[in-house]
Amino acid sequence: MWRKIFIILSTFVLAFGILFTSILRTAAVKYDFSQPSKLTQRTYPTILGNKSFNIDYYLVYPGRILPDSPLWPIKAMRDRIWLKITTNESRRAELNLLFADKRLAMSKILFEKGNPEVGFSILTKAEKYLEEAVNLEEENRKKGLDTSEFLQKLALASLKHGQIIDEILAIAPEDAKPGIIKTENYAKESYEKARNALLQKGILPPENPFSWN
Repeated sequence: MWRKIFIILSTFVLAFGILFTSILRTAAVKYDFSQPSKLTQRTYPTILGNKSFNIDYYLVYPGRILPDSPLWPIKAMRDRIWLKITTNESRRAELNLLFADKRLAMSKILFEKGNPEVGFSILTKAEKYLEEAVNLEEENRKKGLDTSEFLQKLALASLKHGQIIDEILAIAPEDAKPGIIKTENYAKESYEKARNALLQKGILPPENPFSWN
């Protein structure tokens, strides 16, 4: 009897996983970019004014399952469930930053692999996770929670996102560059919010080496 129940449950889980994967693939936003030419001159300004800068912030290992993998929908669903069941407000902010950093690293890998369509899609998701982390920090601060340490991390992370976006921009197809440049605004605004909050607390924020106007 227990064996039959196990087989039925296993079949149901497998069927649900296949169905869920199919739905996500159907609903996913599709991008179509030309492949970059080694002879093409860049026509857009770099985000990083001085390429000798390297932001002292560690991007965590994104894992082996990337958004171009058939298993990605399951991993993405796991992350969403993880956020849903996390009730600690500070931890939810940290998770959003974690997912932002991982997706940023994934995006660069995908662009390097010659898959700019998926790379751009996951880059936009990375920056939206970063924006959500900033919004949650602000909510937590208004509730009286001490977010000073997390604000420092957010400021550094935002600068690192700017650095990596610039590196992606350097290898991206020309028709993908306008969209990539727009994603810089998430990093820029996130840094500005974290910087201003730190200054209000009397804390010196990380120095911004970028020529962000």
